[in-house]
Amino acid sequence: MINFLIVAFAVFVLVKQVQRFRKAEEAKPTVPPAQEVLLTEIRDLLKEQRK
Repeated sequence: MINFLIVAFAVFVLVKQVQRFRKAEEAKPTVPPAQEVLLTEIRDLLKEQRK
């Protein structure tokens, strides 16, 4: 019984660490590709010209 509790606790801690690691990866901000940035700038310039 004691061995089961020790193993269960170890698995619980391992799962919690993996979840924390995955959440940290998802929280990283992503930088848009250079092409997307350029297209966004072109779109904004065209909007300004139409005004």
